[in-house]
Amino acid sequence: MWGFVLRRLVWMVPTLIVISIISFIIIQLPPGDYLSSYIARLEALGTTVDQATIDALRLRYGLNDPIWVQYFKWLGNIVFDFNFGYSFEWRLPVSQLIIERLPTTFLVATCSLLFAWSVALPIGIFSAVKQYSLGDYFFTILGFLGLGIPNFMLALTFLYVSNRYFGLSIGGLFSPQYLNAPWSLDKFIDLLSHLWIPVVIVGTAGTAGLIRITRANVLDELRKPYVETARSKGLHPMLLILKYPVRIALNPFVSSMGFILPGMISGEVIVSIVLNLPTTGPLLYAALLSQDTYLAGAFVLMLAVLTVIGVLISDILLAWLDPRIRLS
Repeated sequence: MWGFVLRRLVWMVPTLIVISIISFIIIQLPPGDYLSSYIARLEALGTTVDQATIDALRLRYGLNDPIWVQYFKWLGNIVFDFNFGYSFEWRLPVSQLIIERLPTTFLVATCSLLFAWSVALPIGIFSAVKQYSLGDYFFTILGFLGLGIPNFMLALTFLYVSNRYFGLSIGGLFSPQYLNAPWSLDKFIDLLSHLWIPVVIVGTAGTAGLIRITRANVLDELRKPYVETARSKGLHPMLLILKYPVRIALNPFVSSMGFILPGMISGEVIVSIVLNLPTTGPLLYAALLSQDTYLAGAFVLMLAVLTVIGVLISDILLAWLDPRIRLS
């Protein structure tokens, strides 16, 4: 087991180096840069910018350096100083902008993940055990609806329902009177009254997909000879299902860990914009639109690194859960 983990850790080093290079190239691919976009916006408003000012700004932000020099400066600041650079658009350090939105992002993403898992696992098992029953058909239709309805449509529907029938303020995670108020029991209750909306919306698509995967995996295991053998020996049906088929069916839950961590950071961008959530998704979207190089680059790099870490965690959990993986 430890040899398995060590091999994964060794391969992470060159992988992360390649990822950093690709991330920096990706953010440099669009024509122009933030400064050219900024000058174009000023000229569209009728403001002229003299060439001396443009040259001074390009020198200040290091935009005249070759791309490889910019890359090594960027990577060196991250590795040695944990400095992701300076946001041109927000006029703030990139790390400060990201840290400010991380708690909300992790809260929404974690609750959405727990919601998806807690709903998908029992429903998937029930649909497999009660195959072709009325409940199976009901949850199958519900799953297809969850996969087919866009999240932004659900967001708009929930906004209307929550405001029309529950009197909640539209968008955000707090009512206006609690937005800048210090933490208290009333503010926490207000947070919970708003939090369920993005949690259900973001978790719906993942729930629907995991239901179908769990159902298919459990059905496949229930048809295998060892299940019939265990049943013939008098093993309790519930214990039989939970101890063997369900354990194998947990593989897709564990293997999805590689996409959970980056999903926690990026979030559902469109849903966050529609619901006006202070998460990292809208910040990433705005950085890409304005070509805010260092802010966008920090997000791309973080998402890639979290994907690698998530895959490592899922590999370790899968090896622990299924001995066939580590033995191979």
